[in-house]
Amino acid sequence: MSNREFTSENTIPGRSQTPATTSENTEPSTAETPPRRRGARPTPLPAEYAEFLAAYATALDDVPLADDTKRTYISRVRMYLAWLADPASNRRSKGDPLTNPRARDWAVRDYRLYLLRDAIPKRSVRYSNNALAALDDFHTRLGLGKAEVGRDDLPRTAPRALDKNAQIRWLRAIEAWPHPRDRLLAKLPFYAGLRIGDSVALDVPDVRMSARKGVLRVWGKGGKVREVPIHQALRDPLTTWLDERPTWKNAATIPALFLSRRGGRLTTRAASTVFTAIATAAGLEDDITAHVGRHTFFTQLIRGGVDLVTAAEIGGHARLDTLRIYTQPTDDDKLTALDHLTIDR
Repeated sequence: MSNREFTSENTIPGRSQTPATTSENTEPSTAETPPRRRGARPTPLPAEYAEFLAAYATALDDVPLADDTKRTYISRVRMYLAWLADPASNRRSKGDPLTNPRARDWAVRDYRLYLLRDAIPKRSVRYSNNALAALDDFHTRLGLGKAEVGRDDLPRTAPRALDKNAQIRWLRAIEAWPHPRDRLLAKLPFYAGLRIGDSVALDVPDVRMSARKGVLRVWGKGGKVREVPIHQALRDPLTTWLDERPTWKNAATIPALFLSRRGGRLTTRAASTVFTAIATAAGLEDDITAHVGRHTFFTQLIRGGVDLVTAAEIGGHARLDTLRIYTQPTDDDKLTALDHLTIDR
């Protein structure tokens, strides 16, 4: 491996979104926390590329990114390195893309085409662009800088949100769920637009409720702080969990709002299993994640007439352009549009 050092570029001040804790995923399986589904085994890498990946993962340790984002970046970089190492990969130029900027550009361009045209299964434009973002970060920390490669325009379709029927099934499954901590966790994306990293980063003092009003002090991406009004549907779940929380291990010494069974701050990975379990109980076929709940939150606000500036303030979006996608038609809208066509029966 090259002696080139990866840099963490940890220049953003502020509190980490997901403080280091003991993950619940090492605990025995319970009805509350089902075992994690097995995914595909990571593609083995030649020793040289494995060293690059390990160095990159180490460089991300101190970077203020959500744990899910770090895992995604590492996964995307692993796939790229595996493609580079594969003799059958459709690379049209030679040279070492990990040391030579021109070879880097050519390799990343070829990899983008591979994802869109030749991969099995073929990847979407959104996936390809996300992979390129991970490779930008990888090459920047390697010292080469971002590759010169074009991005494809994303399809002009709103992000996937729960339809009305799925929303009711989801909310009823939450109400029937026996654990107060999980009921609150599952409602935060839906009623406050919180990312899963935002939720697990909450501390008890971040919850401020009076008899009639309340706000959540949310630590978002890059350590930015915002205040989100507490929706009426969150008051009872918050009160119930705050009443139970003192009975949990280490509740008096750890400020985290959401505690794990081991007495640490709940991790994003363990929190994700809660969403999976409740979605299964709701009988929803699609994977339901905190981000789907967040998409549903923004879809309802913006289609309900809330202006983009207000929605951006609540959701912690720095750019209004990010929210304009919610004004685009959904896949269901496109299907409904076809109902107007005449059929000769």
